[in-house]
Amino acid sequence: MTIVAAYLYQHGRRVRPVTLSEKIDCPEDKSEFVWIGITDPTDEELQLLQRNYKLHPLAVEDARKGDQLPKIDVYEDQLFVVARTAHLTASDEIAYGETAIFVGHSHIITIRHGSARSHSPLREHLEASPSLLNHGVDYVLHAILDFVVDGYLPLVETIEDEVLLMEQRTLDAFLKRDDINRIFKLRRELIRFQRVLGPMNELAAKLVRLQLPCIDEETRPYFSDVLDHIRRVQGMVDALREVLSSVFEFSNLLEQQRTGDITRQLAAWAAILAVPTAIAGIYGMNFDNMPELQTRYGYFVVLAAILAACSILYIRFKRVGWL
Repeated sequence: MTIVAAYLYQHGRRVRPVTLSEKIDCPEDKSEFVWIGITDPTDEELQLLQRNYKLHPLAVEDARKGDQLPKIDVYEDQLFVVARTAHLTASDEIAYGETAIFVGHSHIITIRHGSARSHSPLREHLEASPSLLNHGVDYVLHAILDFVVDGYLPLVETIEDEVLLMEQRTLDAFLKRDDINRIFKLRRELIRFQRVLGPMNELAAKLVRLQLPCIDEETRPYFSDVLDHIRRVQGMVDALREVLSSVFEFSNLLEQQRTGDITRQLAAWAAILAVPTAIAGIYGMNFDNMPELQTRYGYFVVLAAILAACSILYIRFKRVGWL
């Protein structure tokens, strides 16, 4: 089902709703513009928007597909911007959506595919600050991109918490097969996420540095703030990938160390037990002519010798850390 929120704004305030079939002529001074938001539009709705707002056919085709990487295209005096949304699913996988944005001097049209977050709270926030909304469509574009990027941070923080718990479990016990599978799954998800963050970084950088239609010089600092947020998320994702790799490597090192400790302990006990085994084996031979068989205190002397030898070995192994 298509959800449409379409309003005409004058001097930062909502004036009235508009329909998709309505053609709005606004002045060039940015004091008046139309903001239309659509989710999963039909072909008929896209055709209406294309005809009434002179949208480029290639941009409309990209918006219809809903599978584009983040980018910005210039079509004469209009901009076409694609941003990727991201959210965690119930199975802790990163799901992606797309927000396509058409920007003209008097209109901004957003088309969302697969996005889990509605733009209604964003509209309410902007409408509560008419002085900001009065900047025009370029400020609304900044607000939408900032809204999309802000959705990345809770996702990354949730994964970060899980990685830190996994790191703590590594110190306490061996990683199980499920834990190892989870590490590689998270690593794959973060690599996929980086493929989105890279183009998003380039998109924000172009809005900051290039001379583009519909973007005023006074709005560039706002886009610079969006760029800083993206780079912050990129830094967190890079750090998480390194932590995941180090968790796996550290787990392997700990497992090798624990295996070595167990091997040394077994070797030490085997050496200790070899003494009574050897002595008992010698005196357990069934020969008639064996020395010391008739010794009165021979049994106790042998036991004492066994105990002394085993004690000496135990103390030696204890000192070197094998026991």
